[in-house]
Amino acid sequence: MESKIKASIIKFGNNIDTDVILPGKYLILVDPYELGKHALESLDTEFVNKAKNGVILIGGKNFGCGSSREQAPLALKYAGVKCVIAETFARIFYRNAINIGLPVIECSGISAVAETGDEISVDLETGKIQNLSTNKFLQGTKLPSFIMEILTDGGLIENLRKKMKEK
Repeated sequence: MESKIKASIIKFGNNIDTDVILPGKYLILVDPYELGKHALESLDTEFVNKAKNGVILIGGKNFGCGSSREQAPLALKYAGVKCVIAETFARIFYRNAINIGLPVIECSGISAVAETGDEISVDLETGKIQNLSTNKFLQGTKLPSFIMEILTDGGLIENLRKKMKEK
């Protein structure tokens, strides 16, 4: 995974909970690609088609609140979400996203300067975010090196496998 990501935006509001991200009836699915087919379907029935070529999700406050299901960030990742940038995250969603290799950045003010369809660039290592459509810049949270390592390796399990092989 590269530290710089560029893609078009799909924007959502505040309090997007894990049941909205992936409804509970799909928790029986084990194939991540099947999970991805149902990501955010209750908010946007065309989300999967819009996201399939890679998008950056913009969220408001408390993105990923609700239950601790790891399948929610997994569904987003396999639907084509390259990164989620939000004002704030529910902590368990944030950690689950990192664990499965989905970059997440907190950025105060992002909702005010980003709209669906805009193109955005984010540098995960520095936290610098640029809306390429409006040329506005924001500073998001810089990801620590250990989180960048987990993301680069594709998630926590792959990161641990790599470390075990090194010993």
